[in-house]
Amino acid sequence: MKLGVLTVLFSQQPLEQALDYIAESGLEAVELGSGNFPGDAHCNPHKLLEDDAACKALLKAVESRGLEISALSCHGNPLHPNKKIAAAHADTHRKSIELAAKLGINRVVGFSGCPGEGPNATKPNWVTCAWPPDFQEILDWQWDEVVIPWWKENAAFAKKHKVKICIEIHPGMVVYNTETMLRLREAAGETVGVNFDPSHLFWQGMDPVACIHKLGDAIYHFHAKDCRVYTRNSEVNGVNDTKSYGDEINRSWLFRTVGYGHGYDVWKDMISALRMVGYDDVLSIEHEDSLMSVNEGFQKAVSFLKEVAVSESPGAMWWA
Repeated sequence: MKLGVLTVLFSQQPLEQALDYIAESGLEAVELGSGNFPGDAHCNPHKLLEDDAACKALLKAVESRGLEISALSCHGNPLHPNKKIAAAHADTHRKSIELAAKLGINRVVGFSGCPGEGPNATKPNWVTCAWPPDFQEILDWQWDEVVIPWWKENAAFAKKHKVKICIEIHPGMVVYNTETMLRLREAAGETVGVNFDPSHLFWQGMDPVACIHKLGDAIYHFHAKDCRVYTRNSEVNGVNDTKSYGDEINRSWLFRTVGYGHGYDVWKDMISALRMVGYDDVLSIEHEDSLMSVNEGFQKAVSFLKEVAVSESPGAMWWA
């Protein structure tokens, strides 16, 4: 495995300063935010596509420090019922695909998106239960009329550019668990795969190891982020928590730096499962731990992952 980081963490720094720090910390890869929710402080596809010299300078800045770009990251909602928002997010997503192809990168990370409840909606509607029947009607409309048609077209666009789309399984989006991920992949084809982020699975009560085995070779990229469920709150309020992320003491769960949600055994099992299904690639640190500073959370994640995940590639056994 190789260690990397989503550089949105260092958006307040100039790119070259951030790259120096990342390289000095012993990492091998960077995932660059290219717009929508992550922002584009270090990688603006709308500008870079029009500037060959800037593209070359970006690649030189990364490669001269012994790093590689694992993916471009442009999480957004291209299915938003507000057509203006949807169009902007979709445009940035497609520009990111074009830029990835231009830079020689074969992965773009993002969300599946979430439509509203019907053609006249103004806000997204994430359905979380099967009854009353209205909810199933919403789901049928979302998938049949919006999700599948849009993603079929977008997957064809990405395939033309030889870029894989890595969908991050995320509550609030139509793809929020293993089943919905595989449904989208079946409809849109193998250009669409997974950006596997265990933090979004833990708090939903899912077992990341079981999910890894189920998803198999559909895993195209990996976010190293942890989550801790605080039972004193979840046992009385459940885990569908809408309180502010800043209300740490009252929330049912929090995103944590790797190792602060689950220990070595859990993370070792995940890394082993990834290798079993054929993923021996970048583990991209995503730091969203509100209890730690940027530097503290990042360095603790690096130290933890170096111990549990980084080793020489396994070789042939003596009996093979």
